[in-house]
Amino acid sequence: MTVQDFIPKPYNNVVERGQFTWEAPSNIALVKYWGKKAGQIPENPSISFTLDACKTITTLRFEKKQNDGAFSLDVYLEGEKKDDFKPKIQTFFERIEIYMPFLKDYHFKIETSNTFPHSSGIASSASGMSALALCLMSVEKELIAVASSAVETSLEDNYFNLKASFLARLGSGSACRSIEGDLVVWGKHPSIEGSSDLFGVKYPFEVHNNFKNYNDTILLVDKGEKQVSSTVGHNLMYDHPFAQERFKQANKNLFNLIDILKTGDLKAFIEVVEGEALTLHAMMMTSMPYFILMKPNTLEIINKIWAYREHTGIPVCFTLDAGANVHVLYPEKETVRVNEFIKNELVEYCQSGHYICDKIGFGAKRVDIEK
Repeated sequence: MTVQDFIPKPYNNVVERGQFTWEAPSNIALVKYWGKKAGQIPENPSISFTLDACKTITTLRFEKKQNDGAFSLDVYLEGEKKDDFKPKIQTFFERIEIYMPFLKDYHFKIETSNTFPHSSGIASSASGMSALALCLMSVEKELIAVASSAVETSLEDNYFNLKASFLARLGSGSACRSIEGDLVVWGKHPSIEGSSDLFGVKYPFEVHNNFKNYNDTILLVDKGEKQVSSTVGHNLMYDHPFAQERFKQANKNLFNLIDILKTGDLKAFIEVVEGEALTLHAMMMTSMPYFILMKPNTLEIINKIWAYREHTGIPVCFTLDAGANVHVLYPEKETVRVNEFIKNELVEYCQSGHYICDKIGFGAKRVDIEK
């Protein structure tokens, strides 16, 4: 598909007002996206686990207004009006207006809340932008005549998700991986048919039972705002001396994961996932200007995980996003032993002892079906 496929034909329904609520999950990349071209196009493909408990719930209320050539919106987070969020949403609207030409016809009230701390290294922009994109898609669906057959409905549902992913990407790149689950690929890769730089797609190949119902415990080392935004970090890849080799490495790691996920090779999985996490932060530390988002307790946790794995043989590993928090990944069958390890040895390194138990989820869902 091309961008032209997401430009709608003239709408044939009139909707005066309404509201939709969607919840969308965060995701944690196994192969990381770091570095982008114009238009939120990734420099390398990525693959992520869709999470379950860490999600954003967004209600979009809309009411017809005179099209005065301006966007009209109010944004609320956890019930508190957030005017400082409006510029980011307006920029998003500007990017997607060609694909959502009704945006200046309505006043929008966006009410959003997270089940996890905002801007703390858990991908709140991913879940937030995907939830908003899905709400906007629900508005567009109301403006289009309803399909008349089961086949047409199935095609519509597939297009709905693809366009939602396409739109979410224009708000936050990794948001395109938060529409569906449980493994999602974003970025063109020669070994994955249907993969695209424009939207995320469900991982199409066989996945061994070892990687089904995988668990992710997120250790909140630092619940505050990140010192450096992901946008700034991505931009520093433009002139990075190691950028091209990094992009090659990501492509190779994704290729290797195809066989790893099929055979259930946990040792090889750990090597790829931990290597990707450390490479992400190595790229930050070798940017110009350089920066470090890990905290001392991040390193303490990593060393504890390595020592525990060496001592017990339990295939627990870590990954990191662009922040200080640590995602502890492990197979479902190891839940009891790993949770005991986390409580006994890792919680002390978390801010106020806070952590979140999560697992692989199955994507976003609308939560206001009953009108």
